[in-house]
Amino acid sequence: IESLQIFNRQLGQVIESQNEELESLQRQIDGVEEVGRAVTPLMLKMIEALDEYVRLDVPFELDERKARVDSLRVLMRRSDVAEPERYRRILEAYQIENDFGRTIDAHPGTIEKGGVQVPVDFLRIGRIGLMYKTRDASEYGVWNHAERKFEALDTSDYANWIDEGLRVAKKQSAPQLIRVPLPQASMAGGQG
Repeated sequence: IESLQIFNRQLGQVIESQNEELESLQRQIDGVEEVGRAVTPLMLKMIEALDEYVRLDVPFELDERKARVDSLRVLMRRSDVAEPERYRRILEAYQIENDFGRTIDAHPGTIEKGGVQVPVDFLRIGRIGLMYKTRDASEYGVWNHAERKFEALDTSDYANWIDEGLRVAKKQSAPQLIRVPLPQASMAGGQG
């Protein structure tokens, strides 16, 4: 009898410990729901910030970049996607945008000239330079971020460099230092 009483006391302590563990797990589960409720507004803010960034950035591959942001908005409305997957996809979109800053790219496109869409080849250098060359090589230009428009360049100054940059970006030429038109930094306080 004494042996059974000791055994029962021991089982009582094990049951009490298990009940405490169940309560702890329930508190953790409740905490996860709170974290999920706090993370959702953060993810929505991240999507809006990404949208604003794309809108204000140098205008390259805009359709693709806007579609990525729109797909994130759709993803946030889907009930069959878990919070971690949503967050992973948002971070992936940020990583793609980040990678644009370290790459050189050439792609075809059009610019508007006098109400007409003119086919061009774009050269993008990171996020700091977006240049173009018309297909007939009659005009070269650069994106002026301050004015938010493309400006034609004097072809004698940059034509060969932009051509070389396009070849490098298309992997038709070995990487090398190229001279491209970039905006000049303004001096703080108006000195200079």
